Amino acid sequence: MAASPETDSGTTAWMLTATTLVLLMVPGLAMFYGGLVRTKNVLGTMMHSFAAMVVIGVLWPTIGYALSFGSGILGGLVGWNPDYVLLNGIDESIMDSGIPEYVFAMFQGKFAIIAPALIAGAFAERVSFRGYVVFIALWSIAVYSPICHWVWAEDGFLFNMGPAGAIDFAGGTVVHISSGVSALVAALFLGARRGYPDNVMHPNNLVMTLIGAGLLWVGWFGFNAGSAVASDLDTGRALTVTQIAAAAGASAWMLIEAVLYKKATSLGVVSGILAGLVAITPAAGVVQPGGAIIIGAVASLFCFLAIQVKNKAGYDDSLDAFGIHGVGGIVGALVLTFFIRESWMADAAVAAGGSWTVWQQFGIQAAAVGVTIVYAAVMSVILLFLVEKIVGFRLGETQEMSGLDHSLHGEQGYGLINPN
Repeated sequence: MAASPETDSGTTAWMLTATTLVLLMVPGLAMFYGGLVRTKNVLGTMMHSFAAMVVIGVLWPTIGYALSFGSGILGGLVGWNPDYVLLNGIDESIMDSGIPEYVFAMFQGKFAIIAPALIAGAFAERVSFRGYVVFIALWSIAVYSPICHWVWAEDGFLFNMGPAGAIDFAGGTVVHISSGVSALVAALFLGARRGYPDNVMHPNNLVMTLIGAGLLWVGWFGFNAGSAVASDLDTGRALTVTQIAAAAGASAWMLIEAVLYKKATSLGVVSGILAGLVAITPAAGVVQPGGAIIIGAVASLFCFLAIQVKNKAGYDDSLDAFGIHGVGGIVGALVLTFFIRESWMADAAVAAGGSWTVWQQFGIQAAAVGVTIVYAAVMSVILLFLVEKIVGFRLGETQEMSGLDHSLHGEQGYGLINPN
């Protein structure tokens, strides 16, 4: 009988730290989004992020981990392992990487938390709290867990597509494309905020948004480097390109604004940071620093253009959840193909029987992106319809005009009232 793996204290310590860093991203997201809405909606918007921590924090250990990392059922649509229900079967489990499986389950659980929280940016300022809670619970089960299983479970079909699978090191498809596409669908389904786009809806606190962006940047080192599930060369590589891509994305956005507007805005800088971070997420394990610079810059350009398209088209993705996370995730998942390190391609060629080209891998990446987009969009429409009909999702006019803070929570974020 093979001996059970022993706990590697160094790797375990790093993964505990990475898990904490990823959780830190959620209050960071709350601050980022909270600063961008109007005064009357700041608490209600921040509550969306905290509600995700609460709701998914219970749902993930109950059944989410089993659905995501259990053996495939229903033709591989989703996973299932009854031993993972309430994590009962992993109480003494040490993984081959030398970490307790509890740590891996909690690390992955933070990804499951932030994904639905990202969606909230698309329909900020106009949805009921009850509808939001029901929606994210259903979305986590019906959208997030299946996609997570396809990409990251050992028997997932995207994990096994081609000689080395669809590349998604830390969640380009699983987190950002799935949430970004669902966000766009939700924004279109629910319609625009009352008064949009005729009334100017200024952010209430860009200082808070900048602090939130800073917390996201710091937390992203756990998000990406932690996805190596190790403390080794790959961890260092992922951390390095994460830093570089974020800086490149911000630099590119500043340059775009300098050319077009003769000034660099704080909101533009943080938008560029996030574009670079999102785009490098799927690529962090396979690209080198030069590729990270290009990926970050290209993502900024495409995210900037996506926001201009939104403004022209007139749909109300309130805080650009699709424009940054959806578009950035798509760009990263596709563009990474052209910057994969040679050693990775050599290993893929061996696994393929002697030959594997960039364009063949691009086909795999495009298939993963396409499947994720279609599945997330279709399922989101179904879930949005069900939630709207059963518990209600879109706020009535009186509640929306009063603001989320007062009408839904009976509170005010500041000692001020913004009538707009």
